[in-house]
Amino acid sequence: MKKLLILIILLSILFFSSGQSPEQQSLIPTLEKWLPGEPFKSSLSKLHVPYWGIIVSIDERGYYPFVEFLVRKSAHFFTFGFIASIIYLILPKHMFRILTATWITLLLAAGDEYHQSLTSGRTPTLQDVILDMVGAITFLIILRFILLLKRPKKARKR
Repeated sequence: MKKLLILIILLSILFFSSGQSPEQQSLIPTLEKWLPGEPFKSSLSKLHVPYWGIIVSIDERGYYPFVEFLVRKSAHFFTFGFIASIIYLILPKHMFRILTATWITLLLAAGDEYHQSLTSGRTPTLQDVILDMVGAITFLIILRFILLLKRPKKARKR
């Protein structure tokens, strides 16, 4: 029951976030307050991220918008990684449990992008769905590995 509640909370936050315009969810004022003096700028300026047919960098966007981009894309990876893990743990044990969790997460990722398409100023992208799924699959593999290690040695030999 606790896992289901966590999943509902995560999905609610995701739904709320997807329904906000870029201006409503801008992290730039917070980043300016938390990262005065643009720390790590010299290291981050070497980073150029190919995304949606463009290269995103400090040179292209500026320091704080670039850091915001990195935070947002990391949020996709980790949020959907957690969502997939919780779905996996909620599902009854069966042979295709990891595949079922992956498909459910894919549907949620696609639904999230569709929801963004209904929000003014937001653009749904296939790249975000792919990033969501990379996070989901990564977390599921790690979770499965951890669960295998936690099993008693006798059960692992079967």
